[in-house]
Amino acid sequence: MTDPTSLRVGMVGYAFMGAAHSHAWRTAPRFFDLPLQPILTAVAGRNQQSVRDAAQKMGWESAETDWRALIERDDIDLIDICTPGNTHAEIAIAALEAGKHVLCEKPLANSVEEAERMAAAADAAAPRGVYSMCGFSYRRTPALALAKRMVEAGRLGQIRHVRAQYLQDWLSDADAPLTWRLDKSKSGSGSLGDIGAHSIDAAQWITGRNITGVSALLETFVKERPVAGDFVGLGGTGATGEDAERGPVTVDDAAIFSARFESGGSGDGSSDGGPSEAGPVGVFEATRFALGRKNAMRIELNGTRGSLAFDFEDMNALSVYDAADGPDAGFRKILVTEPGHPYTGNWWPTGHGLGYEHLFTHQVVDLVTAIAANRPPTPSFADALQVQKVLAAVETSAEADSRWQKV
Repeated sequence: MTDPTSLRVGMVGYAFMGAAHSHAWRTAPRFFDLPLQPILTAVAGRNQQSVRDAAQKMGWESAETDWRALIERDDIDLIDICTPGNTHAEIAIAALEAGKHVLCEKPLANSVEEAERMAAAADAAAPRGVYSMCGFSYRRTPALALAKRMVEAGRLGQIRHVRAQYLQDWLSDADAPLTWRLDKSKSGSGSLGDIGAHSIDAAQWITGRNITGVSALLETFVKERPVAGDFVGLGGTGATGEDAERGPVTVDDAAIFSARFESGGSGDGSSDGGPSEAGPVGVFEATRFALGRKNAMRIELNGTRGSLAFDFEDMNALSVYDAADGPDAGFRKILVTEPGHPYTGNWWPTGHGLGYEHLFTHQVVDLVTAIAANRPPTPSFADALQVQKVLAAVETSAEADSRWQKV
């Protein structure tokens, strides 16, 4: 019998993202008053012993070696997809058609066509009370949620510039092993989809405006790498050095593009400018070759009334400039740990910062709350489809010598 007070979860995949999601499902009800109690019912993976070990370690009640078994089980209400992008469409569509809610990691798919099918399946399921959400977890960073609140309140006025970077260095070693993240057939793209997708989503979400066109450059610095085993994660094992078998890298190592945003949107917030004024311009960069940068997900917005800037390597802070304070005032740093800031009131006393894992807990809170209220959660599959269209436009532009490409 279905328990109306619980939400029984089945998760596919148990590596890096699976661990983060498992932690979130366990933690959310311990710090937030949720309308439904998450139950970690089953986790699925291909290797029987490994998935059983993962289930025991991460707190899942049972394990399966085929994701289809999760969908067939009557004791599972939601499917959480933490697998490479080439598997997302098949799993998500099957789950939605079977009446299961879906949480799917980003990017939504490996192509616009797959993402369109997923969005269509989500639209068909929603009237039946079956909901879906894409895991753009950075939306749940308290400082970024505060930035969006400020933009919506008109604190920045008319947005003119968006400047976004996502900088990592974990692939800068040319002998780092070849993994699924470097195989386009599995990952869809490299730094562009893996980390650049977060910047695209954050920029569109905070400004309330979609990207309408791009001019792009993609580069692969290391063309071949030592072949590793069946790897999932950010490290990996396998032979390295001159004697190791090497295979081709089929994705980008770095992505750079300029963008135009649509006019209007929540970033207007003032009478200066107006809906007829052109939308803001943007500059985006994503790389896994920025030595010394570990997870520098950065965004800066400049408007007619002020600016704000964020860097995830200082994730509990938001820098804000208010033009009304005069040119001598400069940026001021807000420590986003006050009880009135987004999400923070359920955690620690003021000044005691949060970490990366908290984003996934907040994601669970928002998802469970939306499902219990019988309303679609965000970001929706339609939101994620828009990001997928930007990713595709970037690749098309890069292939055409950076020619301007409409989204």
